[in-house]
Amino acid sequence: MDRFTEEYGADYAAKTVAKPGYSEHHTGLALDLYLIIDGQDMTKNEDMVQYPEIWAKIHEKLAEYGFILRYLEDREHITGYGYEPWHIRYLDDVSIAREIMEKDITLEEYLGAVKSSDVTIDYGTSELYTQEELKEAVVQIKCQYAFWDGCELQNIRYAGDEANSEENIQWLNSLSEDASYTKIAEFLMDFHTTPDTKSTFDPDKDYKDYQWWLGRTEDGSWEILSSGY
Repeated sequence: MDRFTEEYGADYAAKTVAKPGYSEHHTGLALDLYLIIDGQDMTKNEDMVQYPEIWAKIHEKLAEYGFILRYLEDREHITGYGYEPWHIRYLDDVSIAREIMEKDITLEEYLGAVKSSDVTIDYGTSELYTQEELKEAVVQIKCQYAFWDGCELQNIRYAGDEANSEENIQWLNSLSEDASYTKIAEFLMDFHTTPDTKSTFDPDKDYKDYQWWLGRTEDGSWEILSSGY
């Protein structure tokens, strides 16, 4: 965690590495695969994601041996982690593994720990960022949201380039002594709380336009700087 935080920033580390004592690997039921390409070991995340066709072939075989893909793409708001095609989890029942893989659901959804819901992402139009860059920002938001108990995410949308004003940049930089962001982005979120929510939000209520403010670092990664109303 310390190494990833130093190399990539705290928010990237949070969606990639489990806090000490919370790793699924500690159960002994999860493992990470890596690739050997032309005799060279591919162990870094940024290198391994460059081979989706290889991972697709591996994923097709997982359930036959009782394994599932643990952290699916676009399910960060459920699992709390970004897409990891290399992270697999063993189940002691091949039929359950097959059901999960065939339905393309997470373990949380299968166990009923999280209610499945359709989430709409609106990247709008931007002259500052590509859709891929905005998607990376949304992943950061969804990973943090995943730990909100009793909340059902409805949509996340980019607020527009106009939020990247000098006034807002100055405000967000003032939140930290060492901050020096030159680009920022605002996103808005709608969600609903369940009647039995244990979060700090009111139960059984729709929340609209919940704000997320992120800063763009020199290396191109995103950091969540502020959230709320």
